[in-house]
Amino acid sequence: MPSDEIDLALVLCRLEELGATGCREFRLGAGDWPQRGFVLGIGIGVAGGAGVRAYSNCCPHRALPLNLLPDRFLSHDGTMIVCCMHGAIFEKATGFCVAGPCVGGSLTPIPVRVVDGLVLLAEGTEPARSR
Repeated sequence: MPSDEIDLALVLCRLEELGATGCREFRLGAGDWPQRGFVLGIGIGVAGGAGVRAYSNCCPHRALPLNLLPDRFLSHDGTMIVCCMHGAIFEKATGFCVAGPCVGGSLTPIPVRVVDGLVLLAEGTEPARSR
């Protein structure tokens, strides 16, 4: 495939969908156990913004999804990731748990890249199976 073509199967969302503090859930793959994750913007369009991060949608405490409602992963003020099941709180930039039953643990990062305004799974990264 020429380097200027984008593999649409790896597109997670459009960058504009994230905004400065937005978040989007995604599923990659088929079958009973597709890769489930979420992409979030960290200060996109803001001076000093860190860009885009993605994590597997699986709390390290009980291996349950972090959210109950679609695209709902962040605290009310949008500064932290929150597990709706047990209240664990994670840093957006690192996925590190700072409070809750899995303090000291971390979310599993998913490598991503931004190309032409699209957030894609990073080149060479295979969608992993998750629960």
